[in-house]
Amino acid sequence: MLSNKPTYLVTGGAGFIGSNLVQLLILEKHVRVINVDKLTYAGNPESLQALDGNPDHIFVQADICDPEALKHIFAEYRPDAVMHLAAESHVDRSIDGPGEFIQTNLVGTFHLLQAALAHWRTLAPAAKDTFRFLHVSTDEVYGSLGPDDSGFSETTAYDPHSPYSASKAGSDHLARAWADTYGLPVLVTNCSNNYGPYQFPEKLIPVVILKCLKGEPIPVYGKGENIRDWLYVKDHAEALHTVITRGKPGETYNIGGNNERTNLDLVRTLCALLDELLPGQTPYADLIEFVTDRPGHDLRYAIDPAKIRTELNWTPKENFESGFRKTVQWYLDNQAWWQNILNGSYQLQRLGTQS
Repeated sequence: MLSNKPTYLVTGGAGFIGSNLVQLLILEKHVRVINVDKLTYAGNPESLQALDGNPDHIFVQADICDPEALKHIFAEYRPDAVMHLAAESHVDRSIDGPGEFIQTNLVGTFHLLQAALAHWRTLAPAAKDTFRFLHVSTDEVYGSLGPDDSGFSETTAYDPHSPYSASKAGSDHLARAWADTYGLPVLVTNCSNNYGPYQFPEKLIPVVILKCLKGEPIPVYGKGENIRDWLYVKDHAEALHTVITRGKPGETYNIGGNNERTNLDLVRTLCALLDELLPGQTPYADLIEFVTDRPGHDLRYAIDPAKIRTELNWTPKENFESGFRKTVQWYLDNQAWWQNILNGSYQLQRLGTQS
């Protein structure tokens, strides 16, 4: 069915950031979304239940490493823009099995760029001028900062230290190369650590919350001194929409939360919030247990968001207190969502989804 709304192709739209972005685009920005997701272990259709029956959400189960599938998707839906979020993203998994990260993050990005380029070349001049390809990346490509260093800027040299960050760095270079070589109107964003609703429970914040709820030890790497800049996921989604609608092709925009904390301080904050919202017999912080640090664990990430703030007038709405309170409350209010992941039942819906 033809639509007078803009049509965006979003890859990885059943994942954590992707599902939040797709909901924002459809429910608040009045965009028609072609949601392309392979539905690997981290892709969860239950994260998209708010869009059930919505005609502006068209889900296609497909692998971005499949060039024929991509060709058919572009031909059928003729998107006005691409927002590329599909990626393997868990550092620990990249250490144990780097091959999947190379395949999805590098090879998949290559195939998507090729499909988008072929589509872009068929567009009429006006549509060609407004088409955009937004490649969504991470601050981990920049390596590690010292305690007193300025935050990563768009001109910081790349220095990745894990298979995950190396594969994302490579995909960033591919995106920029397709812009410089072929003229594809590419934008790149690099964001700090996201948190919020629908985050797969292998990442630090949901791990802490769920360990507290189950009364199990909370693992903290090393001494908990690693520092991260935390960005609420809806703020990130708003930033991505700002970049794709107002950003300048060929430019990079760093997206940060102005919210640096050591891992130990973060864990203690989450425990204190749970002490308030769901008191236990003893303080949840008593469950903290320090474990052997992981290899290549960067000391500090921090984003300097001056460019996106001054050029596009974007700033995060949530601060450390408000964002984490909302996040803890969401996991308390949506226990069925994460319990279905922990017991594996979400995979039945995932495997039953038709392309």
